[in-house]
Amino acid sequence: MNPIPTALLAAALLISRGIAQEAAPNAQDIASRLNTAIQDGSSSARVKMDIKPTAEGPKTALQLQIKTRRTSATTDIIYQVLWPKERKGESLLLHKTPGQAASGSIFVPPDSMKTITAAQMKEGIFGSALSYEDLVENFYAWENQALVGTEVVDHVTCQILESKPGKNDHSTYARVRSWVDVKKLVPMRIEKYLASGQMERRITTTRVAKNDADRPVPATLLVQRAGSDSVTELEGSKSRYDVTYKDADFTQDAIRALSTPGAQP
Repeated sequence: MNPIPTALLAAALLISRGIAQEAAPNAQDIASRLNTAIQDGSSSARVKMDIKPTAEGPKTALQLQIKTRRTSATTDIIYQVLWPKERKGESLLLHKTPGQAASGSIFVPPDSMKTITAAQMKEGIFGSALSYEDLVENFYAWENQALVGTEVVDHVTCQILESKPGKNDHSTYARVRSWVDVKKLVPMRIEKYLASGQMERRITTTRVAKNDADRPVPATLLVQRAGSDSVTELEGSKSRYDVTYKDADFTQDAIRALSTPGAQP
């Protein structure tokens, strides 16, 4: 996610009024714009993650540093725990290229490095409701996109975009529905479904803000997994797009150490 997996987004679709009224956006247009916004190059962010076993229960709070490089050719992501002290340095590394399954590693100080298996990609990161696959997957680039209705979410009329993987798209999900505010191009709700038809995860945007590039993005998210009372809240801050990364910044050696992204010269 961007700092937040699922995020990410910017652009505005304006339907002019009067004689020269433009056609409403279609599914492929919305998906293409969301896809372009996600593939926004290199960025860094700080995120607060609150993990609650139940909506009213005690929570586990984590401060995370996120480094992301997203292009049409590849996606590289690092999540690292900054706080609390006893978990500082716990890190994950994810990599994905189009047409191939995601790969990754988990590092736990002082010296435990493990590969994330294909089966583990649907498990929650740091014990949260957000999975490794959720972070790295870009379903707006999938082959099949369709508009299946409209609905008001948090006082915003949203287009419901349904994304389905094609034969070259690797995913544990059979379809994903996004309730998109097309004026801000922000998904207000995302629901992910298995092949059985069961909803596996719901991601709700509870606050929208502008990032340092003056683009509206989901700033606070709630993540819920079907069949579980656990709720994960992510609140982003200090996002930066004036960063540059090398290939060496997304390796197992890189996640063994905490480092602050540098600004472009």
